[in-house]
Amino acid sequence: MTHWLKTTAQTLFSKNQHSSKLTRSSSIRHLTAINNLTVDIINSILEKSHFYSQIIKNKEPIPKVLSDKVVANLFFEDSTRTKFSFEVAAKRLGASVLNFSPETSSVNKGESLYDTLKTFENLGVDIGVIRHSDDHFVESLKTKLNFCIVNAGAGKFEHPSQSLLDLFTIKEEFKKLTDLTVTICGDINSSRVAKSNISLFKKMGIKVLLCGPESLLPPPQKLEDNCQVSTLKEAAKVSDVLMFLRVQHERHQAFELSIENYNNEFGLNHNIINLMPTNSIVMHPAPVNRGVEILDELVEHPKSRIFKQMENGVYTRMAILDWLYCNEE
Repeated sequence: MTHWLKTTAQTLFSKNQHSSKLTRSSSIRHLTAINNLTVDIINSILEKSHFYSQIIKNKEPIPKVLSDKVVANLFFEDSTRTKFSFEVAAKRLGASVLNFSPETSSVNKGESLYDTLKTFENLGVDIGVIRHSDDHFVESLKTKLNFCIVNAGAGKFEHPSQSLLDLFTIKEEFKKLTDLTVTICGDINSSRVAKSNISLFKKMGIKVLLCGPESLLPPPQKLEDNCQVSTLKEAAKVSDVLMFLRVQHERHQAFELSIENYNNEFGLNHNIINLMPTNSIVMHPAPVNRGVEILDELVEHPKSRIFKQMENGVYTRMAILDWLYCNEE
C-alpha cells in the first residue's frame, strides 16, 4: 500500500471510529433507578418478560438478539441470584459473558474502580451489570462510560431489576396490577429492594403497607404517599402479597436483633399465614434466613412464590437486556 493510500485509510478509519463512538454514546440506555422508567417502558418490559417466559417454557427457539454483544457482570459485592440470573439471561440471548471478581483483579494492586471499568469499556463491553456497596456509585457512571449500565444493587439505594421481576411475578399471579395491596415487612431502611419496590408500586398504583421494627422503618415524614405503616397481623388480613426482607446486619452497625423473637413479631409463621386471604401469596427477594423471616417449613408453602421469583428473574433480566440494547424508542 502506498503512503497516500495508507494515510487515507487511517484517516477514514479514525473518522468512522470517532463517529461510531459518538453515535453509540448518544443512544446509550441505562437501568440505574426505577424513577428513570416511564409506565410505558415498565409495561413493555413486563410484556417482554412474559414473551421470554413462554418461549422458554414451550422450548421454542430463543431470538439471539445479543449474539454479537459482550455483557460483563461487575460485582463488587457478593451475589448468587442476581449475578447468575443475569449470566443465564445474557447467554440465552446469545451474548458473551465476562464474570469479574474483585478478589482476583487489579483492584487488589491499587487500581481505581473507575480505571477498572474503563478497562472493560476499552475491551469492548456493551453492557455492564454492576453491583456496589456505595448508594450512588452506579448512578454516577452514566455519563462516564460508553456502555449500557445496569444497577444490580447499589448499597441501600436501589435494586431495579429485582423490583421489576417482583412486579412481573405479581402480574403473572393476579393478571392485573390494579386494586392490589402489598405488604413489605422487615429492614425497610437498609433494603434497596424495598426502596425500588416502593417507587415501582407507586408508579403502578399499588398500595403498600410497611411492617417491621420501629428503628428499621422510615419516619412518617419520609413515607411515600402510597405507603402506610401497619402491624404484620393487621396487614396479613388485607394484603394480596406479603413480602419479607432479610435483616441486613452488614448495612447497619448499631441495631441489635433478638433472632429468637424476630419471627414471632415480624416473620412468617403459622399464625400469620392463617390470617392471609385465600388467594394471597408470599414473596422474599432472598437469600432467606430460614427460621427468622420465614419459618423453615413455610419457605415452600403453597402460598410461597420465592423460588418462582428466582425463575422469573431470568425472564425479566432477558427483557431488561433486550430493552437496553435492542429496542428502538
